[in-house]
Amino acid sequence: MRLSRYFLPILRETPKEAEIASHRLMLRAGMMRQEAAGIYAFLPLGLRVLRKIEQIVREEQNRAGAIEMLMPTIQSADLWRESGRYEAYGKEMLRIEDRHEREMLYGPTNEEMITEIFRSYVRSYKDLPKNLYHIQWKFRDEVRPRFGLMRGREFLMKDAYSFDVDYEGAKHAYNRMFVAYLRTFARLGLKSIPMVADTGPIGGNLSHEFIILASTGESEVYCHKDYLDFPVPDQNINFDDVAGLQATFDKWTSLYAATSEKHDAAAFGQIPADKQVSARGIEVGHIFYFGTKYSEPMKAVVSGPDGVEKPVHMGSYGIGPSRLVAAIIEAFHDDAGIRWPEPVAPFKAAILNLKQGDSATDAACESLYRDLTAKGVDVLYHDLDERPGSKFATADLIGVPWQVVIGPKGLASGTFEIKKRADGSRENLSPAATIDLLTR
Repeated sequence: MRLSRYFLPILRETPKEAEIASHRLMLRAGMMRQEAAGIYAFLPLGLRVLRKIEQIVREEQNRAGAIEMLMPTIQSADLWRESGRYEAYGKEMLRIEDRHEREMLYGPTNEEMITEIFRSYVRSYKDLPKNLYHIQWKFRDEVRPRFGLMRGREFLMKDAYSFDVDYEGAKHAYNRMFVAYLRTFARLGLKSIPMVADTGPIGGNLSHEFIILASTGESEVYCHKDYLDFPVPDQNINFDDVAGLQATFDKWTSLYAATSEKHDAAAFGQIPADKQVSARGIEVGHIFYFGTKYSEPMKAVVSGPDGVEKPVHMGSYGIGPSRLVAAIIEAFHDDAGIRWPEPVAPFKAAILNLKQGDSATDAACESLYRDLTAKGVDVLYHDLDERPGSKFATADLIGVPWQVVIGPKGLASGTFEIKKRADGSRENLSPAATIDLLTR
């Protein structure tokens, strides 16, 4: 993409309303724009990141055996009355009426709707297990939206829902998602720690939040230091291996890890002092097992081998891709701007032409741009007539992992200067070596 043809509204000043790094940098980098309190438009740069996160989430859900679908944003209030949650959910639910005075709501979550869909089609234990998911916008009317995407009102959510005959099957479904989440966050460049968590309005008696440690986290978390060195399951893990997944779950829950709501000071105090981690954390995922909480009142039943109908056991599993954009920035930034991990970066490389209008530098930049584009590399060519310092500042701000600096001095020696945004290291490479580096 040529910057001269792109839409990238960079802000030079820090917006007054931005209190944390991710909010500040997303506004400054032209990734999003606030349209109302807690509601943001994703601009082109932000959308590229969001879509890459979304795709990694999707790939790991599919790998774990979940099946994608898509449910509407507007739901009937009657479904929520069946489950008993319509009045209990609180003011975070946006309640509306259509022109026929039917009570509707803008979905904050989808347990009721997916249960209604399931019960309409599934009747026998032979059709189980099932895990259905979608990636859809949600709305929760936060009393005080703040921190940009970290506590917004409208957000993109991946929510999955499992259906099983009994607790044993449901626990295996829970373990599948537990491992899928570990893999998802690792692929995003994040070290997540599963922590025992409160179930809140979703309900149930088994729940884990996946937390990344960050100084700007919304709450205090506590864990054993060894979690930071636990290896994440690789892509060859067998999601049908009941014992193997249980062993992975047992390992990742063998040490102390809890959010502030579930913190046990006495148990934490038993950990050796040099192994205690008390820090701020950001929730990036939350999984629940809640048994028959929804299937029983909503009569989502299947007949067993003996012909007797029983309510199915359910779980739900959430990841917020839009929130993850902000969480990744909180984990990866410096004073100059964002430092994107490569898998989610909006562009892998930026070409910086230090002497726009010079025939030699223009030709070298154009040639590299064509070659990288032809090889499928996401590349941003900064072809505007701006000072080198301005181009460097823009590239650092938006966090492109590799900067290819092309100017008369380097061309005279037949090289480009390559800067790695993550650590600021630089090296001079030939054009061929540059293409080899960026196409690995």
